Amino acid sequence: MSEFILHQYPASPYSEKVRAVFGRKALPWQAVTIPVIMPKPELMPLTGGYRKTPVLQIGADIYCDTLLILDEIERRHPAPSLYPGDTEDQAKALSWWIERTCFGPAAAVIFAAVGDRVPQAFKDDRARFSGRDFDPAKMQAAAPAMRDTLRAHFAWLAGMLRNRPFMLGGEPSAADFAAYHVIWFLLRNLGEGIAAELGLAAAMPWYERMKAFGHGERSELDAQAALEIARKADPAPLQDQALGKAVVMADDTGRDPVEGELVALDEARVVLRRSDPQVGLVHLHFPRAGFILRRA
Repeated sequence: MSEFILHQYPASPYSEKVRAVFGRKALPWQAVTIPVIMPKPELMPLTGGYRKTPVLQIGADIYCDTLLILDEIERRHPAPSLYPGDTEDQAKALSWWIERTCFGPAAAVIFAAVGDRVPQAFKDDRARFSGRDFDPAKMQAAAPAMRDTLRAHFAWLAGMLRNRPFMLGGEPSAADFAAYHVIWFLLRNLGEGIAAELGLAAAMPWYERMKAFGHGERSELDAQAALEIARKADPAPLQDQALGKAVVMADDTGRDPVEGELVALDEARVVLRRSDPQVGLVHLHFPRAGFILRRA
């Protein structure tokens, strides 16, 4: 049985980012398919209210946000590395650029095209998730500007790939997986024709190299079985700092607060301890970047 349990759904671009990392590292993992929209009753006992997808479970330790999920996979299975050579800082900075400047415009372009066809329940859910109205007409009006934004950023990507197979050299880094999942999201929803429209033609050989990594050794796991695994496990030992009750929440979308006992804190991550009747004691791990920490 694999140590990695990924709570995800097939169309999730951030889940594809992690699935591709499993492929690169040829790792076994178990997939729990969760609902696309709320409610997510078999995820909430693990996360205390955090609703973003995906979530990585390792026993009774729950890892939130792909920036931290990739770090944890790398820590446990460092070869082949997500930070080849001396590229960790560069890869993380480039990943942040891509996550914060490319994903939003990509989503806007996609939903400008397909927003009229998605169910009302999805529109209502994503409005709550983003804090903005899900209005296809406004998205269609904004789409030309969003396409221009993507063309500018993708020109930089093409420049980085002009004389090398991956963004930082001869081997893929975390930055490649960050860029890959944005483009995967566009192509999956709008077809390959969008690549030429957004100036991605020169980057397509790189995209195919990334796609060829596959998804590793996947097996399916029932959600209730995942809860039982957490209930029977103990969180990994920590040098508890016992810093009192705290609340963690994302600083962009999906700003659902998670409250617990703050037991570890450094420049890279926050760890909350919390208990739930269905899973017992769990540790929730969040990155510092992209999240707000405050006293309860």
